[in-house]
Parts: sequence; C-alpha cells; structure tokens
Amino acid sequence: MAANLPTFSTVLYEQDDQVAQITLNRPERRNALNAQLNKDLLAAFRHAGADESVRAVVLTGAGKGFCAGADLSDFAQQPTADQVYEGILTSYQPLMGLITTIEKPVIAAVNGVAAGAGAALALACDLLVMAEDASLMMAFSNIGLVPDAGACWFLVRQIGYSRAYQIAIEGERISAVQCLEFGLTNKLAAPEQLLPVTLEWAHKLAKRPTLALGLTKHALNHAARNDLASTIEYEARLQKQTIPSHDHLEGVRAFAERRPPQFTGQ
Repeated sequence: MAANLPTFSTVLYEQDDQVAQITLNRPERRNALNAQLNKDLLAAFRHAGADESVRAVVLTGAGKGFCAGADLSDFAQQPTADQVYEGILTSYQPLMGLITTIEKPVIAAVNGVAAGAGAALALACDLLVMAEDASLMMAFSNIGLVPDAGACWFLVRQIGYSRAYQIAIEGERISAVQCLEFGLTNKLAAPEQLLPVTLEWAHKLAKRPTLALGLTKHALNHAARNDLASTIEYEARLQKQTIPSHDHLEGVRAFAERRPPQFTGQ
C-alpha cells in the first residue's frame, strides 16, 4: 500500500501495488456528479497520472450504482442555459479529456446503473467491466436534452452512428449483456466478483510495458480523428520514444532468452 495517498470529500483513493482505485463516493445520491465530485475526480486522476508508482487505474462507484449522471440539486432552482453550458465546459471537458489522455490504462468497474453523464464517464475509460446486473442509460432525451459530457463522441467511435443514435434517442436502459453484444463493454462479471475481476485485470496490465500502452492510447485517439497517412506518421513519431526504452530492450532480451519479460513501465 502506497503512503501519503490523497484524500477527497467525495472520492475514495486507494492504491494496491501499482494499481490505483478511484471510487465515486456519494452513494446516498447514487454517485451523481456535482461540482465537488467533478473537482475531486479531476484531482484524483491528476494524482494517478503524475504518480510514477501507479501503472493502471480502476474507476468504480460506491454503493448500489456507478453514477446516476448530473446532480441538479446543486442548484437552488432550474439552471439557466448559460449555467449548463459553462458547467459542461468547466467540469466535464477537463475530466473526460484527462481520462482519455492519461498514459495509463483506465478500467471502469460498472456496478448498477451508469446513466447520462455517468454513462459517458464509464465510456471515457479505456476498458470496461460490467456487473451482470449493471446497465448503461443515455437518459438525456427522456427530459428533452442532447447527450453531453462527451457521450456522443464515445458512442459514435465505439459502436457507429446508427446504433449510437438509437441508444441516444430512445433513452432506454442497455443491459450488461447488450453492452457486451454492442461492444460497449469488454467483460462481464458476477456482481460480487466485479471488483476482484477488474482489479485482477488492472494488476495484469500494470505488469505490461506501460509506456507503450500509454502511447498506444494516443495513437488510437489520433487514428480516430485523422487519415491513414497522418496516422502512420504519428505512429512513427511515437515509435521513436519506445525504441530506446527500457521495456523495449527488455522485451527483446526476454524473447531471445526465452523468459518472461520484466517490464518497469520505462
């Protein structure tokens, strides 16, 4: 267990060996995202990203649900259009941007329901494990809103336009089994095994060459926005960083010596 872990009012931050676990901790509100939780999540991910002892991150929710979406109880009255606009840009844009660019694998362990911005938060992670009784829900259209927090970007990239549009406009719960079929989650687990299965996967990835894993994340995000020629050039630039790395040299040596590699993430 690492020493001097950060503390937050709405997030639990734990570390076991090289895996950081970030837990949304507003179970009385089904972990709905308010200003403080957004702030704490951003700080927690920044800490995990900067901490060289962390080589994989797990994100989950306390209690019976992963995240119920935005918590409008922060406002004494119905927020104005300008307040919503500013809130999306100041809260969701930095958080989702950080999760998608942090150079470490981020795995969401989705328990219960991930709705609205909570579903976007789960989809922002690199990998998902869902409890068999969990679900995703793009609830925005049910109250006459457009998906936000990056939900449109994540959905279209992961499952294509037609199915993404259907999920967005129907506003129905998508079961864990359907999410697996659609390609919105990587694995399912029995509810009581959700965290053990996710943490086991995170520990396995933490032993991988995490420099290369982080740069691969950049390469895939670049590929989603650019043409083939640009992507190949970008891959070549990233490869210049991995070729002299300890983990590349160790991987080559281990292959030649027919032994398991001992990667350090450097």
